[in-house]
Amino acid sequence: MPINKITGKGQIKISDNAIATLAGTTVNECYGVVGVVSKNYLKDGYSTLLKKENYSKGIVVKNDKTGLNVDVYVIISYGVKISEVVTGLQQRVKYVLEKSLNMDVNSINVHVEGIKVNG
Repeated sequence: MPINKITGKGQIKISDNAIATLAGTTVNECYGVVGVVSKNYLKDGYSTLLKKENYSKGIVVKNDKTGLNVDVYVIISYGVKISEVVTGLQQRVKYVLEKSLNMDVNSINVHVEGIKVNG
């Protein structure tokens, strides 16, 4: 469900795909994250990381009356502390979405779909 805002100069509509792209770009900048993957990664067996135009397949945005709920599906680097990477990712995505959209974010749910060994 897109975000609708009415201003003095007109109406603004922000699609879920645009929010997913903003969140996905932020996720890819986080330490320890290899990339965003499809939410059906394990079931479908896709081994490719999603590019910017496909972030909506790996980031699910739900908008309700109290704010946004975001599910993020990622691959993490081998050798990093998963809990710290996920906590940092949640804090950073929440901050960027709240500041960019001027809207409350209720939850950032991170689903670690796999671990990749760099080398």
